[in-house]
Amino acid sequence: MHTVGAPWMWLAFVAFVLAMLALDLGVMHRRSHVVHAREALAFSAVWVGLAVAFGASVVLFLGPEKGTEFFAGYLVEKSLSVDNLFVFVALFDALAIPREFQHRVLFWGILTALVLRAAMIVGGAALLARFEWLLYAFGAFLVLTGWKFWRRRGREEPAGTAWVLRLIRRWVPSSDRLRGAAFLAREGGRWVATPLLLGLAAIEVADVAFAVDSIPAVFAVTSDPFIVFTSNVFAILGLRSLYFLLADAVNRLVHLRAGLAVALVFVGAKMLVAPVLEVSVAASLAVICGILAASVAASLLRPGARVPAGPLPPASRRPETP
Repeated sequence: MHTVGAPWMWLAFVAFVLAMLALDLGVMHRRSHVVHAREALAFSAVWVGLAVAFGASVVLFLGPEKGTEFFAGYLVEKSLSVDNLFVFVALFDALAIPREFQHRVLFWGILTALVLRAAMIVGGAALLARFEWLLYAFGAFLVLTGWKFWRRRGREEPAGTAWVLRLIRRWVPSSDRLRGAAFLAREGGRWVATPLLLGLAAIEVADVAFAVDSIPAVFAVTSDPFIVFTSNVFAILGLRSLYFLLADAVNRLVHLRAGLAVALVFVGAKMLVAPVLEVSVAASLAVICGILAASVAASLLRPGARVPAGPLPPASRRPETP
């Protein structure tokens, strides 16, 4: 696999990410509390600022082409990650997880997602390096995924995640009662999963499904594993803050999924026509920015009602016990 990332770059980046996560959970969020909009906005600004600073360093040390690839990959991943917020909102509501514990669930969910993403990216890059025809398979898959997004536009999430909760509850002893911030608790002489652990498991399943869509989309703008990984990580790290910032407003972005559908079809088509028509990364970045900006503007100017997709399995609303 050809990559601009030397081994020391990979190690330094992973060390930086681990240090930021330790600072996040160990210092900034030692105590469970409700993350309000002002705090979420501040942390979102920090993560976006770090991503911009990293991209600028890529431009400075690795060249403008790699820098443009990083920003394009970051934008694609960040935009597609917004669709995951619909899933988070529905899951937390179905499991009756209070706001003060949602950050804890998202933190551990995203930490595990980073490991899974790294494995999927390295594996995908290795396959592309050996089987170039997979590039066209990825392109066709993205076009199909874009069509599915288009058919789901205007619908709330997620009837599709209901089976995840049912499966977990069938095989894992669980309780509908919270035990503070604990993921496991003893009940009736045995260990049972609390709603926090159920939510964590469901989020992991949702992220794997999401990564299957998003990682090929990033490979459409760059085949460098280091650029793909770093852009993915920065987008994921800011996802928690973005959730708390947009949780109450995400259902008003009624045309966002249509914009994501068009963007996915575009990057998929770009991969399919690559042998006869080369589209520069800069042009791709401009097109994706235009599509997403138009979808957000349409949501703000012409709001519409979201159509429910069906309820999730209900959770008990009994009060928390110590």
